[in-house]
Amino acid sequence: MKFGIDRLIADPALRAPLKGRRVALLAHPASVTADMTHSLDALAALDDIKLSAAFGPQHGMRGDKQDNMMESPDFNDPQLGIPVFSLYGEVRRPSGQMMGTFDVVLIDMQDLGCRIYTFITTLLYMLEEAAKQGKSVWVLDRPNPVGRPVEGLALRPGWESFVGAGPMPMRHGMTLGELGLWFIRKYKLDVDYRVIEMEGWAPDAGPGFGWPLGERSWVNPSPNAPNLSMARAYAGTVMLEGTTLSEGRGTTRPLELFGAPDIEARKVMAKMQALAPQWLEGCRLRDCWFEPTFHKHVKQLCNGVQIHVDSPAYDHDAFKPWRLQSLAFKAIRRLYPDYPLWRDFPYEYEIGKLAIDVINGGPLLREWVDDPNAAPGDLDKLTTPDEQSWAAERQLHLLY
Repeated sequence: MKFGIDRLIADPALRAPLKGRRVALLAHPASVTADMTHSLDALAALDDIKLSAAFGPQHGMRGDKQDNMMESPDFNDPQLGIPVFSLYGEVRRPSGQMMGTFDVVLIDMQDLGCRIYTFITTLLYMLEEAAKQGKSVWVLDRPNPVGRPVEGLALRPGWESFVGAGPMPMRHGMTLGELGLWFIRKYKLDVDYRVIEMEGWAPDAGPGFGWPLGERSWVNPSPNAPNLSMARAYAGTVMLEGTTLSEGRGTTRPLELFGAPDIEARKVMAKMQALAPQWLEGCRLRDCWFEPTFHKHVKQLCNGVQIHVDSPAYDHDAFKPWRLQSLAFKAIRRLYPDYPLWRDFPYEYEIGKLAIDVINGGPLLREWVDDPNAAPGDLDKLTTPDEQSWAAERQLHLLY
């Protein structure tokens, strides 16, 4: 198969509308061609492309910022002599000065298929500013590595944030190019927009179910996104960032596991099985021990659970990472009623809101966990209508 960047590099006809125009690139470390050349270098090598600027999202163009809320500076590219602007530094939206450096921005970012992954919000902000200033936006499309499944509560009105670009569920099941089409329609943006589509993407085909296993190397789009297993689990495990539980940062399997020094993993797993065995299908759970080298519970021995999604037991249609992680919270609350589960800090600079609520786009998930009378079926009743509505709404914008 071919990604959008590879088609653009290979086909001069696709590039023809860029001739004579100043071109910027929004990219990160995973923005590479099939031969592992970074997209910035690949574009710079073309005689008919005039690069005038570049942009980096959260974690930076270089991907060097390990944790969330670690800002990246602007810098000048030493080889190309062009400015590289940070969209996770002094600003989140590109400023007027930044927008003045280009006529067309090419967006080539590997997404993880999850609402909270901030690259999609950066896409929205770029579209909104381009609409204001008459700039063109091209998305060089890449796979959604977790494919088409939809899962999770939709973001509620008033809960928009840098990790909540719009009223979609946690697992949106769209590519970045498709999301651009949805943003334009949803927010009524008048912008010159184009998607350089992929060729041969088969999101329903195994074993990758969205990611072309065996065809393309995985490059971390952010420092704690090291492999496909993390991407598959992420729509659930990202919620751990709003809790006191470790999500495995500071280990070699970040966002594939959860745990703490003061829980018994086997009891948690047994309670999860008793409460909603149907939410554990499609994967394997294993109790484990780990000691984070940094971040939460640093240098403390933690007992936890690892989510395994890389064996023949993996069932792409049955696996429900958001429900699985929600169930883990419910099990911990049942086993340890007074456990200080919810972490209170200004997540992504949102003041006065609990991090778990910012992550979920509203308080419904937390309220379900904390309600001793709420059962798994009650969460399904809240969530299933959101999922069905989104599946219908996105249909208009699917390109593959």
